[in-house]
Amino acid sequence: MMTDPRTYFSNSRRIVVKVGSSVLTDPQGLNLKTVRSISRQISRVIDENRDVLLVSSGAQAAGIKKVGLSKRPDELPKRQAVAAVGQAGLIMEYEKAFSRYRKKVAQVLLTNDGLSNRKRYLNARNTLHTLLSWGILPIINENDTVSVKEIQFGDNDNLAALITLMMDADMLITLSDIDGLFTKNPAQHADATLIPVVARITREVEKMAGNLPGSLGTGGMVSKIEAAKKLTSAGIPMVIANGNRPNILLDLMSGKPTGTFFFPKRNKLSGRKSWIAFNLKPKGRIHIDSGAAEAILKRGKSLLPSGIVGVEGDFQVGAPVTFSLEDKILGTGLVNYAAADIRKIMGLKTHRIKDRLGQKPYDEVIHRDNLVLTAEDSIT
Repeated sequence: MMTDPRTYFSNSRRIVVKVGSSVLTDPQGLNLKTVRSISRQISRVIDENRDVLLVSSGAQAAGIKKVGLSKRPDELPKRQAVAAVGQAGLIMEYEKAFSRYRKKVAQVLLTNDGLSNRKRYLNARNTLHTLLSWGILPIINENDTVSVKEIQFGDNDNLAALITLMMDADMLITLSDIDGLFTKNPAQHADATLIPVVARITREVEKMAGNLPGSLGTGGMVSKIEAAKKLTSAGIPMVIANGNRPNILLDLMSGKPTGTFFFPKRNKLSGRKSWIAFNLKPKGRIHIDSGAAEAILKRGKSLLPSGIVGVEGDFQVGAPVTFSLEDKILGTGLVNYAAADIRKIMGLKTHRIKDRLGQKPYDEVIHRDNLVLTAEDSIT
């Protein structure tokens, strides 16, 4: 594994850049100076023969100012209407800014249910690949106008992480209004210090994040740490840096140390395993014993019924479920049996499945090809 962040930047051929509302907006609405600066920098990166995908917040914030509201509305229909107003202005300004550098852009609006469906997920990925092959910059945002709680990504930090995984990108760069992760909240503590690199996201790191959402955005440092956890566990680095700093993106890509760099912990997951681990919402949980946990974590085995000690939820064949040892979630997988049948065969050897169910379509409850580890690769 590479140990110098500069090596990751120099080797990255495809990057995802996420820009937050706090960077893109000011009291008058969209900060056009920042939009133009970000567009100029991304154009320079593209000219270095790198692929870039831009995940941009700012639609709701821009719409709030354009409509004349003082803050984001509480009612969902009003928030969605505000997003519809703001999204039009946002993409128009990006199109004008990028045209200065002879770059074409495309608006891509997504919802979480679209990426949790395998067919629609692949369709979205193919569309983004096509845009990149045409030399067109995808500008991606959540489709706030139609999203409801059940299909929301939650925030654009999570969306950016999912896009990074879906597109097999080499890195996610998150530009916010803060220099990176600090030991304490720098707005409240004068002795707060910037953490330049994070080798492993521990509970202490999560505590440092606090929860500092901006007045115009939905994400904060906590959501960025959650995004970093997804990516680093999948073998992809992430950096948090201050998008208000002049030429921040160019400085990062040239190897200048700035922001907080999160080192990846594993080899890259395949696209399909990333989809299983991070795009699907678990429908239940399977509790396993220490022997099954050791076989899965240390020997790369499938989950057999003999190692199952409990089942939560009422799910069907093919559903995504988490599996855990005691209270520790170890990973996610797609089940070969419904919850009711797993309850009947748990604890049994595979040769007894047919006796209990009358049939044995599979030996494994979760095959290793459909199983993804999301915890550390050791039993603690």
